[in-house]
Amino acid sequence: MKSPKSPKFTSRTSWRAKLEKPQEPKVVDIPPRMQRQCGTGTMLIPRPLDVDALVRAVPRGRLVTVNQIRARLAAEHHADVTCPLTTGIFLRISAEAAEEDRRAGKSRITPYWRVLREGGRLNEKYPVGVVGQAKHLKAEGHRVGWKGKSGCAVIDFEQRLVNW
Repeated sequence: MKSPKSPKFTSRTSWRAKLEKPQEPKVVDIPPRMQRQCGTGTMLIPRPLDVDALVRAVPRGRLVTVNQIRARLAAEHHADVTCPLTTGIFLRISAEAAEEDRRAGKSRITPYWRVLREGGRLNEKYPVGVVGQAKHLKAEGHRVGWKGKSGCAVIDFEQRLVNW
């Protein structure tokens, strides 16, 4: 008899603990396997707290893309690029920690729903999914709709991007 699958990934380690795990950012040479995507030069491996801090800096009514976050982190650490893989993972950890905080009764949480994918697309990997992200964004005055085959996106998001 098969055991039932749990509907959501669970871990013994809290998302908050993962977010606050002590580690230092590293600037490394871009690995050969990533040079086709990222080019040559140096790559920042950021800390989860660095990603979280930038998301927290996005004010209500404004938006940011993952690529803007990566560019800002790379510039701050004098690197050519920021690792797209770790940035995505750390953004997910930040979002999950924010939802943990919400469930714990905290009212001021990291506004991860303000972070969009390229082209203004919503992120299906967030804990609230695309529907929940759209709900948060609409509550802040953004218009959300379908953008062809690429899925749900913020309409005219370019005018609402932060200027870093």
